[in-house]
Amino acid sequence: MKMPGKIKRNYVINFIGLLILFAALLLVFENGVFGSRTNYFKGIATTACYTIIMVTSLNLLVGIMGEFSLGHAGFMSVGAYASAVVSNMLAEKGIPDFLLFVLVLLIGGIAAAITGVLVGIPTLKLRGDYLAIVTVAFAEIIRVAFTNFEITGGGRTMSGIAKLSDFYWVFWVMVICVTVMYMFIRSRFGRTVKAIREDYIAASASGVNVTFYKVMTFTVSAFFAGIAGAIYAHYMTAMIPTSFNFMYSAEFLTEVIIGGTGSMTGSIIGAAFLSALPEAMRAFSRYRMLGYSVVLVLIMIFRPGGIFGTWEFSLGRILDKITEKAKGKEA
Repeated sequence: MKMPGKIKRNYVINFIGLLILFAALLLVFENGVFGSRTNYFKGIATTACYTIIMVTSLNLLVGIMGEFSLGHAGFMSVGAYASAVVSNMLAEKGIPDFLLFVLVLLIGGIAAAITGVLVGIPTLKLRGDYLAIVTVAFAEIIRVAFTNFEITGGGRTMSGIAKLSDFYWVFWVMVICVTVMYMFIRSRFGRTVKAIREDYIAASASGVNVTFYKVMTFTVSAFFAGIAGAIYAHYMTAMIPTSFNFMYSAEFLTEVIIGGTGSMTGSIIGAAFLSALPEAMRAFSRYRMLGYSVVLVLIMIFRPGGIFGTWEFSLGRILDKITEKAKGKEA
């Protein structure tokens, strides 16, 4: 099916906007605008990038498929540990850093996707609270398993992981991941998943293989969570299984709901803002989850659909509106 010219034009304009943003960040970080704190802010930007991938991947489940998942950090941990084990095995083998980085991203994503299939097939016949409980149990099983596997440190800190997650690489990985997820949502597969979300019984009665589409979406979401985990592992260079606990999953879910379930824009802005907030308020970091809870309650009361609802940002649409207003004034 041929892409309409206006949509193609909007994609091009948005890509140009991303190039400008990347160039601005490149100038800021490479010229040391923040002085001795430049690397610190660069680290926050890297954290924001893999958090954006995590939150948008979770939004595929919560916003697009309409199912609650409270164990998404489990998929992130699978990607993180699988990629770390492979990169440790391939260390000092003469593989260029960029190729090794791409390889560990794929390993992390594939490992998490396989886990997603294994978990999704028996559990996605469940709905609502039952599915949420199962995902919590899955994340806890994964955490305990990694605590007891010698290859993952046996409950101790797994350290010595190569620092491959350079911000500039991570930025474009984030762009590619979000773009692919956005295109998935707008594809016929995404529209079918939305139809299942709106009316499960009607979709099933229309001949839609509900289980297949739900497992597929679950697997795609897990794949990108695994990529985020691989970035995390090769940025932190050390990790312990307890980092991927229930509270970490709840934090991602909070960011999805605050930004807007079903809005990729909301997930991106919410993840970026809430990634930087703890660093900006380091003195109050212990109250971070309390702050999230208060904000979540206020959002549920005053804007149940989240700050952005289902609205999506498009630089092309904004330019069109500006042009229309300018023509209206001239007329």
